[in-house]
Amino acid sequence: MVSTRGRYAIRVMIDLAENDEGHYIPLKDIAERQEISKKYLEIIVKDMVAGGLIEGASGKGGGYKLCRKPEKYNIGEVIELMEGPLSSVVCLADKKYKCPRRKSCQTLPMWEEYDEMVHDFFYNKKLSDLL
Repeated sequence: MVSTRGRYAIRVMIDLAENDEGHYIPLKDIAERQEISKKYLEIIVKDMVAGGLIEGASGKGGGYKLCRKPEKYNIGEVIELMEGPLSSVVCLADKKYKCPRRKSCQTLPMWEEYDEMVHDFFYNKKLSDLL
């Protein structure tokens, strides 16, 4: 399940793309348009800046903007930055996890196929597709 962190991050990205006029967009404006708490968005955008999705600037004329054009972002990278791996089961999410049944697990191929479908869906969906 994608939490509010992932969903709100995507909404921030859409808002930045739709309101891009070549300058930084104040977080309070994004929060108002998206009807999301500015305080909660401060936490989310901090991770988005650290992850290289957006740029931030403080002070007069500060705010946030995209680092790339909307067609250069895929939704999978946003979700994975905010949520972690898009894996359905621990044995696929954590590469260090040593499942004693891995070689004989009859359900593993199903989970691998499911994870591949989810991955392909989100990584083939561009931010520009949502505008």
